[in-house]
Amino acid sequence: MKKIILLILIVSKIFLAQSQEPKDSERLHAKISLQNNHLWRGLIITDKPVVFGQLWYDLNASRTLQLGIWGASSLSNDSDGTHYKEINYYIQYANNGFSIGLWDLFNSRNISTPLASDKIFDYNKNNTSHIIDLRTAYQFQPTFPLRIELDVMLYGGANANEIFRDSEGKYDRNRYSSYLELSYPLIGNAQGINLNAFAGAGFAFNPGNPDIGQTTFLYGNGKNKFDVVNIGLSARKEFGILETKIPVHLTTMWNPSSQFARIQVGTSFQF
Repeated sequence: MKKIILLILIVSKIFLAQSQEPKDSERLHAKISLQNNHLWRGLIITDKPVVFGQLWYDLNASRTLQLGIWGASSLSNDSDGTHYKEINYYIQYANNGFSIGLWDLFNSRNISTPLASDKIFDYNKNNTSHIIDLRTAYQFQPTFPLRIELDVMLYGGANANEIFRDSEGKYDRNRYSSYLELSYPLIGNAQGINLNAFAGAGFAFNPGNPDIGQTTFLYGNGKNKFDVVNIGLSARKEFGILETKIPVHLTTMWNPSSQFARIQVGTSFQF
């Protein structure tokens, strides 16, 4: 964990050295979102309505390097009596269609095993509920606006069955669950509506062995080493109310591996 923190500081210093002093102080941003559920990489995090909050700060004048906090909480308990709540910290660089970020995920909705800790600052490899998630993406030029995303879980995840354990239940090695997604705009600004199609697959660089009761990776049914886990369509439109434009999105997704489907509706406000 210390090596990861040191790497973040080094990368931040490099990009800060390349940037000029800002001409304004408008570096702090905030965003609030509301959705009827929370879907993530083909997973149903919660079926209950969720409120999201995001706060981020531009670390350089070009606003290509950002440091932020993202959090969410459901508005009621799930059917199993648990309550979804999450807080994440991240640093992210984005420029010319390319982005790379390091996220610290902490979802304390369901600490379901005695090995998983509910302590926010517990990064012990044997029982941390934190997941260090590397996120990369590239958006091609407008003539071929395909977007490719690849995310890799680098560390942790006792709560998400993300690590292998030996016969005594102690940490052995990480499985590096990964998510690969392709998305493409099918319709752009038709009557103010944008429609995208996406397809995502899960795999692991160090998969589990289902023959001995291990899941292969975090996404999907855990029986295959590569599986399509997220297919869908996403539409977005802005509605004008008085002098304010309110963006609304609607997403329909299917998980062919886990055999479920959902519709998501949401809106957001940035200030």
